[in-house]
Amino acid sequence: MEKWFAFNSDNLIAVVLTAVGIYTAIILFTRLAGKRSFSKMSSFDFAITVSIGSMIATTVLSKSVSLWEGITGLAILYLLQMVVGIFRRFGIVRTVVDNKPLLLMEGEHIYYENLKKARVTEADLKSKLREANVIELSEIKAVVFESTGDISVLRSSDENKNLAAYLREGIQK
Repeated sequence: MEKWFAFNSDNLIAVVLTAVGIYTAIILFTRLAGKRSFSKMSSFDFAITVSIGSMIATTVLSKSVSLWEGITGLAILYLLQMVVGIFRRFGIVRTVVDNKPLLLMEGEHIYYENLKKARVTEADLKSKLREANVIELSEIKAVVFESTGDISVLRSSDENKNLAAYLREGIQK
Protein backbone atom coordinates (compact mmCIF):
# COMPACT_ATOMS: atom_id res chain seq x y z
CA MET A 1 0.00 0.00 0.00
CA GLU A 2 2.96 2.33 0.52
CA LYS A 3 3.68 2.06 -3.19
CA TRP A 4 0.35 3.67 -4.06
CA PHE A 5 1.47 6.99 -2.68
CA ALA A 6 5.16 6.77 -3.52
CA PHE A 7 6.63 9.38 -5.83
CA ASN A 8 9.63 8.67 -7.98
CA SER A 9 10.71 11.29 -10.52
CA ASP A 10 12.36 8.66 -12.73
CA ASN A 11 9.11 6.68 -12.94
CA LEU A 12 7.16 9.85 -13.66
CA ILE A 13 9.50 10.80 -16.51
CA ALA A 14 9.29 7.24 -17.89
CA VAL A 15 5.46 7.35 -17.86
CA VAL A 16 5.38 10.78 -19.52
CA LEU A 17 7.83 9.77 -22.26
CA THR A 18 6.08 6.45 -22.86
CA ALA A 19 2.68 8.17 -23.03
CA VAL A 20 4.00 10.69 -25.56
CA GLY A 21 5.60 7.88 -27.60
CA ILE A 22 2.53 5.65 -27.63
CA TYR A 23 0.26 8.64 -28.37
CA THR A 24 2.44 9.53 -31.36
CA ALA A 25 2.34 5.91 -32.55
CA ILE A 26 -1.47 5.81 -32.27
CA ILE A 27 -1.82 8.97 -34.35
CA LEU A 28 0.59 7.64 -36.98
CA PHE A 29 -1.02 4.19 -37.17
CA THR A 30 -4.54 5.63 -37.28
CA ARG A 31 -3.55 7.97 -40.10
CA LEU A 32 -2.07 5.01 -42.01
CA ALA A 33 -4.90 2.55 -41.31
CA GLY A 34 -7.79 5.01 -41.47
CA LYS A 35 -10.67 5.90 -39.19
CA ARG A 36 -12.07 2.39 -39.48
CA SER A 37 -9.55 1.46 -36.79
CA PHE A 38 -11.85 2.95 -34.16
CA SER A 39 -15.20 2.22 -35.75
CA LYS A 40 -17.71 -0.13 -34.26
CA MET A 41 -18.88 -1.66 -37.50
CA SER A 42 -18.49 -5.26 -36.28
CA SER A 43 -17.52 -7.32 -33.28
CA PHE A 44 -14.00 -7.55 -34.72
CA ASP A 45 -13.73 -3.76 -34.88
CA PHE A 46 -14.88 -3.54 -31.29
CA ALA A 47 -12.35 -6.17 -30.20
CA ILE A 48 -9.53 -4.28 -31.93
CA THR A 49 -10.56 -1.00 -30.28
CA VAL A 50 -10.60 -2.60 -26.82
CA SER A 51 -7.27 -4.33 -27.51
CA ILE A 52 -5.66 -1.08 -28.60
CA GLY A 53 -6.88 0.66 -25.44
CA SER A 54 -5.56 -2.13 -23.27
CA MET A 55 -2.23 -2.12 -25.07
CA ILE A 56 -1.90 1.65 -24.62
CA ALA A 57 -2.60 1.40 -20.88
CA THR A 58 -0.21 -1.51 -20.42
CA THR A 59 2.57 0.19 -22.35
CA VAL A 60 2.22 3.48 -20.50
CA LEU A 61 1.79 2.13 -16.97
CA SER A 62 3.64 -1.20 -16.89
CA LYS A 63 7.37 -1.41 -16.36
CA SER A 64 7.39 -4.90 -17.90
CA VAL A 65 6.43 -3.65 -21.38
CA SER A 66 8.81 -1.31 -23.18
CA LEU A 67 7.70 1.49 -25.47
CA TRP A 68 9.03 -0.42 -28.49
CA GLU A 69 7.19 -3.59 -27.50
CA GLY A 70 3.99 -1.57 -27.15
CA ILE A 71 4.47 0.11 -30.52
CA THR A 72 5.19 -3.25 -32.14
CA GLY A 73 2.02 -4.73 -30.60
CA LEU A 74 -0.01 -1.76 -31.83
CA ALA A 75 1.49 -2.09 -35.32
CA ILE A 76 0.45 -5.74 -35.42
CA LEU A 77 -3.12 -4.93 -34.30
CA TYR A 78 -3.45 -2.18 -36.92
CA LEU A 79 -2.00 -4.47 -39.59
CA LEU A 80 -4.46 -7.18 -38.60
CA GLN A 81 -7.30 -4.66 -38.80
CA MET A 82 -6.24 -3.60 -42.31
CA VAL A 83 -5.83 -7.20 -43.54
CA VAL A 84 -9.24 -8.24 -42.22
CA GLY A 85 -10.71 -5.08 -43.81
CA ILE A 86 -9.31 -6.15 -47.18
CA PHE A 87 -10.50 -9.76 -46.84
CA ARG A 88 -14.00 -8.65 -45.75
CA ARG A 89 -14.78 -8.48 -49.46
CA PHE A 90 -15.04 -12.26 -49.40
CA GLY A 91 -18.29 -13.71 -48.10
CA ILE A 92 -16.75 -16.30 -45.79
CA VAL A 93 -14.61 -13.71 -43.98
CA ARG A 94 -17.53 -11.28 -43.78
CA THR A 95 -19.70 -14.05 -42.27
CA VAL A 96 -17.10 -14.82 -39.60
CA VAL A 97 -16.23 -11.20 -38.74
CA ASP A 98 -19.43 -9.19 -39.18
CA ASN A 99 -22.70 -9.41 -37.31
CA LYS A 100 -25.92 -9.37 -39.34
CA PRO A 101 -28.55 -6.72 -38.67
CA LEU A 102 -31.76 -8.13 -37.18
CA LEU A 103 -35.30 -6.89 -37.76
CA LEU A 104 -37.00 -6.17 -34.44
CA MET A 105 -40.12 -4.49 -35.69
CA GLU A 106 -41.86 -4.05 -39.03
CA GLY A 107 -44.69 -1.58 -39.09
CA GLU A 108 -46.58 -2.13 -35.87
CA HIS A 109 -45.55 -5.80 -35.67
CA ILE A 110 -42.92 -6.69 -33.05
CA TYR A 111 -40.73 -9.74 -33.68
CA TYR A 112 -40.51 -11.05 -30.12
CA GLU A 113 -38.25 -13.96 -31.12
CA ASN A 114 -35.75 -11.48 -32.59
CA LEU A 115 -35.91 -9.37 -29.43
CA LYS A 116 -34.83 -12.50 -27.53
CA LYS A 117 -32.03 -13.24 -30.03
CA ALA A 118 -30.73 -9.68 -29.71
CA ARG A 119 -31.23 -9.71 -25.93
CA VAL A 120 -33.30 -6.54 -26.21
CA THR A 121 -36.26 -6.07 -23.91
CA GLU A 122 -39.55 -4.58 -24.97
CA ALA A 123 -38.75 -1.71 -22.58
CA ASP A 124 -35.49 -1.09 -24.52
CA LEU A 125 -37.48 -1.08 -27.75
CA LYS A 126 -40.01 1.42 -26.38
CA SER A 127 -37.18 3.63 -25.19
CA LYS A 128 -35.61 3.68 -28.66
CA LEU A 129 -38.96 4.51 -30.24
CA ARG A 130 -39.36 7.46 -27.88
CA GLU A 131 -35.78 8.60 -28.64
CA ALA A 132 -36.71 8.55 -32.34
CA ASN A 133 -39.72 10.77 -31.55
CA VAL A 134 -42.23 8.13 -32.62
CA ILE A 135 -45.67 9.32 -31.58
CA GLU A 136 -47.77 6.63 -33.24
CA LEU A 137 -46.79 3.08 -34.10
CA SER A 138 -48.22 3.62 -37.59
CA GLU A 139 -45.19 5.86 -38.33
CA ILE A 140 -42.79 2.93 -38.00
CA LYS A 141 -41.52 1.30 -41.16
CA ALA A 142 -38.86 -0.84 -39.45
CA VAL A 143 -36.76 -1.10 -36.29
CA VAL A 144 -33.40 -2.77 -36.84
CA PHE A 145 -30.85 -4.09 -34.35
CA GLU A 146 -27.73 -3.09 -36.28
CA SER A 147 -24.52 -5.08 -36.54
CA THR A 148 -22.91 -2.43 -34.31
CA GLY A 149 -25.37 -3.04 -31.47
CA ASP A 150 -27.24 0.20 -32.19
CA ILE A 151 -30.98 0.22 -32.80
CA SER A 152 -32.21 2.14 -35.84
CA VAL A 153 -35.78 3.33 -36.09
CA LEU A 154 -36.86 3.93 -39.67
CA ARG A 155 -40.07 5.88 -39.79
CA SER A 156 -42.25 8.05 -41.97
CA SER A 157 -45.53 9.80 -41.39
CA ASP A 158 -46.48 9.02 -45.01
CA GLU A 159 -48.29 5.67 -44.92
CA ASN A 160 -47.76 5.21 -48.68
CA LYS A 161 -43.98 5.18 -48.35
CA ASN A 162 -42.24 1.83 -47.96
CA LEU A 163 -38.72 1.05 -46.86
CA ALA A 164 -36.42 0.97 -49.87
CA ALA A 165 -35.19 -2.50 -50.85
CA TYR A 166 -31.60 -1.24 -50.66
CA LEU A 167 -32.05 -0.45 -46.95
CA ARG A 168 -33.61 -3.88 -46.29
CA GLU A 169 -30.68 -5.73 -47.85
CA GLY A 170 -28.85 -8.04 -45.45
CA ILE A 171 -31.34 -7.64 -42.58
CA GLN A 172 -32.26 -10.92 -40.91
CA LYS A 173 -36.01 -11.31 -40.47
